[in-house]
Amino acid sequence: MLMTDLIAKKRDGGELSGDEIRFMIDGYVRGKIADYQMSAMCMAILFRGMTDRETLDLTMAMMHSGEVVDLSGIEGIKADKHSTGGVGDKTSLMLCPMVAACGLRIAKMSGRGLGHTGGTLDKLESFPGYNISIGEKRFIENVNRIGIALIGQTADIVPADKKLYALRDVTGTVPSIPLIVSSIMSKKLASGADVIVLDVKCGSGAFMKTEEQARELARGLTRIGRLAGKKCAAVITDMDQPLGCAVGNALEVKEAISVLRGETGGDLLELCLTLGSCILTEAGIAKDSNEARKMLQETIDSGAALKKLSELVEAQDGSARDVYDTARLPLAPVQLEVPSDTSGYLSHIECEKVGLISMHLGGGRVTKESEIDLSVGLVLKKKVGDHVEKGESLGTIHAATMEKAQEAADLLRACCSFADTPVERPTLIKAII
Repeated sequence: MLMTDLIAKKRDGGELSGDEIRFMIDGYVRGKIADYQMSAMCMAILFRGMTDRETLDLTMAMMHSGEVVDLSGIEGIKADKHSTGGVGDKTSLMLCPMVAACGLRIAKMSGRGLGHTGGTLDKLESFPGYNISIGEKRFIENVNRIGIALIGQTADIVPADKKLYALRDVTGTVPSIPLIVSSIMSKKLASGADVIVLDVKCGSGAFMKTEEQARELARGLTRIGRLAGKKCAAVITDMDQPLGCAVGNALEVKEAISVLRGETGGDLLELCLTLGSCILTEAGIAKDSNEARKMLQETIDSGAALKKLSELVEAQDGSARDVYDTARLPLAPVQLEVPSDTSGYLSHIECEKVGLISMHLGGGRVTKESEIDLSVGLVLKKKVGDHVEKGESLGTIHAATMEKAQEAADLLRACCSFADTPVERPTLIKAII
């Protein structure tokens, strides 16, 4: 079997066999197939696409390119959630404790943030001492004992994806739906969960800029998940403005805790109830979404979800006190209000640029090696559709220095557009697939 023949076959619109796909992935991981050959294949897939069967075979070949997590030692139904990434997306910090408090097992491996999108691991490390590398044995013990564990992915999971993603990033082949689907689902399947719910973001702050693109990706993800024998659903959600109000690691943790305390509702709570109801119904814990939403809301009303978050933090070497007293979490030395230069209805927020403000303050990574400041970021005071008076605060900048805060304030004002007449608030939940 020759890689040149496979490239030509896909280039001409042919369908690769399972053996051919496994040969390709195995050879690439082992270094027997060169980057330039795999680049050509990725471009051929971008233009020619893949059938569901090809995409499933590619996903499974990538999944088996390294370690597959064995969760058979965990009792009960294991659930996982994945987001395609966005600005202010702290959903896992609320959703996972809520679902675990309903009796499901959450055995989740998460990633770090890069660029304008934040990562769950960075947010969790805002709890001093939180350990993302507790090892597989302790990971399983914690899930059995308290129902939840959130750790970092090990280097041995899906090495094919690490190599392929880096290659796609520099060859203009990132937008290929089959390649995106196999990248996401290979990691989710390797993580071993029974139920997988996917939060597919669309809008200016997301990778998928249009709802049509998001629907195509959501359909691909759920098809492959179900073909692989998993309970799977996807929710398409708005990312034309930041999710919630806080952008920045410790700030987002504080906002998530305020939701679990029952102090904050809005888009954050609605997203958790929607994603959580998909998980509970797919798992057979609730008969329909109405029952599921009531169960999830009860975890907030009773304090069970907040308690579950405290148990998670304590079980991974942090302090439960930090969950109940957020003043103990990292706090930036400078807080600066950002007065509006104009009056009107807030019609648009340049979502990606808001994420970049937090990154430039030091709250995100320019490269994977970048050190981040967990305390910095911003808290929006206004969302799309709100009326703003001139001089009224658009948000609060949290920064290491006044100079950086003032620079960020100017950037935030530039991200906001206004209209003279009322503006319709964006719909958060676009569709459930």
